[in-house]
Amino acid sequence: METQLSRAEKLDRLFGTPVFAVIIAILCNAMWGSAFPFIKLGYRLFAIDTADTASILCFAGVRFMLGSVLVLGGSLLLEGRLPAMPKGKILAECCALGLWQTTAQYAFFYSAVALLTGAFGGILNSTQSFLGVIFAHFLYGRADRMTPAKALGCGIGFAGVLIATLGNHGGGSARGVAYMLIATVLFTLAGPWNKSVTRRADSFAVCFVNLFVGGAALFLLGAVLGGRLEHWSVLSVLDLLALAFICGAGYIVWALLMKNNPVSRIAIFGFVNPVVNVLLSALINGEPLFRWQYLGALVLVCIGIWLVNKAPAKKERAR
Repeated sequence: METQLSRAEKLDRLFGTPVFAVIIAILCNAMWGSAFPFIKLGYRLFAIDTADTASILCFAGVRFMLGSVLVLGGSLLLEGRLPAMPKGKILAECCALGLWQTTAQYAFFYSAVALLTGAFGGILNSTQSFLGVIFAHFLYGRADRMTPAKALGCGIGFAGVLIATLGNHGGGSARGVAYMLIATVLFTLAGPWNKSVTRRADSFAVCFVNLFVGGAALFLLGAVLGGRLEHWSVLSVLDLLALAFICGAGYIVWALLMKNNPVSRIAIFGFVNPVVNVLLSALINGEPLFRWQYLGALVLVCIGIWLVNKAPAKKERAR
């Protein structure tokens, strides 16, 4: 007699299916790509100055705390129950992950968003796709190793980012570039850590603690520094709710993907992020769409993605 799988086990099996995982990774990155222009829109709706770091942190903190509530709703919807919260050392590790992946990463990310155009910032942020593949090789060895195709793909992808950076005219400040690159490294390093924690605790619980603790720390830090959110309106609330959905749904899906797949299989689809960024930044925030350095960078990044994700030769698979 076959053992009846729980809803959580069915979810793990579904997210571990390669074709489904690829499709969901693309959709997840498309959602995250839409976040950049909506964050910039939120700054305008709440009248947050690009130099007002304290209010920027408050804005980010509210978003992630709202997102954590949506994670609980996602658990009820998908698993029919609230997540089992971790205890002891695992809870402490989840809190530490939240301070790293949400507080530290997004403190730099949100500051970078204020200083960069959506198109340029999104292309810079795409480096996380290639860094994920590189770090996976050193962390997982033969289980997720670098191949000549992956190495070539990473090189071409980084060349695309370099073109966007060297050809940057009015896309943002050097400080914004530095902040975005720091945020990218923090995000990439959080991937294997997230994968490790979700193997020892409920994925939804890890996401909830990550977002709530990280978001609360961002908000408290901003409030202590004198930040505040003013100019509340229907549009500003809708913008915050949209951003909360993006992070809540995105974190749930990404945690399930990281738990059930090799990092390089899904991390590389971050190329969708800058493409959506460029398009929505033009549509929502009126940024220039056709700049040769952005279009050239996107083409090279997409070629790099294809090479990195290219199926290995039969001889290589047999080893």
